[in-house]
Amino acid sequence: MTIKTIWLVRSGLAVSMGAVALCLASLPLRQSSAATTAGLHPGPMSRAEAFARAETLTALGRKIFSDASLSASGLQACVSCHDPAHAFGPASATPVEIGGQHMDRPGLRAVPTLRYLQAVPTFTEHYYDSEDEGDEGVDNGPTGGLTWDGRVDHGADQAKIPLLSPFEMGNKDAAEVMAKLQKAAYADDIEAAFGETVFDNPDDAFDAAAEALATFEQSGPDFYPYSSRYDAFLAGKATLTAQELRGRQLFEDPAKGNCSSCHLSEPANDGEPPQFSDFGFLGLAAPRNMAIPANSDPNYHDLGLCGPQRTDFAGRSDYCGLFRTPTLRNVALKKSFFHNGYFHSLRDVVSFYATRDSDPGRWYPKNSDGTVRRYDDLPQAYWDNLNQDPPFGRKSGDAPALTDPEIDDIVAFLGSLTDADLLPKSAGH
Repeated sequence: MTIKTIWLVRSGLAVSMGAVALCLASLPLRQSSAATTAGLHPGPMSRAEAFARAETLTALGRKIFSDASLSASGLQACVSCHDPAHAFGPASATPVEIGGQHMDRPGLRAVPTLRYLQAVPTFTEHYYDSEDEGDEGVDNGPTGGLTWDGRVDHGADQAKIPLLSPFEMGNKDAAEVMAKLQKAAYADDIEAAFGETVFDNPDDAFDAAAEALATFEQSGPDFYPYSSRYDAFLAGKATLTAQELRGRQLFEDPAKGNCSSCHLSEPANDGEPPQFSDFGFLGLAAPRNMAIPANSDPNYHDLGLCGPQRTDFAGRSDYCGLFRTPTLRNVALKKSFFHNGYFHSLRDVVSFYATRDSDPGRWYPKNSDGTVRRYDDLPQAYWDNLNQDPPFGRKSGDAPALTDPEIDDIVAFLGSLTDADLLPKSAGH
């Protein structure tokens, strides 16, 4: 299915439930084994059936999302790391979260937001899009996928990762997950949604839970409300401050911030709100974060698209150091940034972009002889993969791409991207 089809099929209440039901009724759903063997309608559904099923799976997924008993420790749920009050991202400023059977296993990457994943395309090495260039013959390279390295495409597959990860919920296999689901207060709800035989096979039960989570994570009001002040501004229903307007101009200026070259800030040609990501992969060389225990091993490097968590591109040296571009919606709420959570201030992130190459000593450690160990989390063999488009690509000692007041303006603009439900009650629009 296309991105837009998925957006409508699994949007919950973001568009009218009638529209969702129409899509479900006229298009085949992606079928898991649980879907086919345990009761999910195997073909097109009526609008009424689709309406009811969307509501049922959303409600079930919400329960699963908040259930800490599904973890090996009994202490960690999806919501533990994906806090609704923080755009379904982490509430803490730690670079990685702690999980595992005894809640003593640190993760390897920063936890991303789950909001606005509905627009992420399936992963491809060759992405063609005429939105910007007006030429569908332009190959934008690796794009899409739901994780930092794009290794899964569907919400149900993404939902399975933390349930089995030794750094997260820590279950050994699908059978262990099923045993916990059978004891859950909502076990009858799972049988009602997926059939009485759903617990006969661990894979079916695991698929069912993942499908319910995926449906919940596509519910419109929770996961893509498009309710920021910037959205209201684009609709002519709100204004931006003078500083925010300056920041927007700098954000979009290809000779200054050039942020919108990857973080698209204008509505799509079909009117869909801007996603603030082109979902492509870039090498940015965030400094090595020694607060991540795995980085105490000098031979360990998280190289994103080429591994080690993703294995199918292990031989592609041209992909090493590349990570998927995240959305900037609700970015002002984040407390750690980049795949390794190195930065804890949005202003520092923008400053890093502006001075990574012109003032590397500001960000990277020094060797014993005083020279700067630039790009210290990326082996030199992969430096050619780094993005050199503005504001990068300057020589050491050059003037920075952005002045301090300009950085402040961009940060102010980014604050306008926070959804209304996440603002302090007195703020609003």
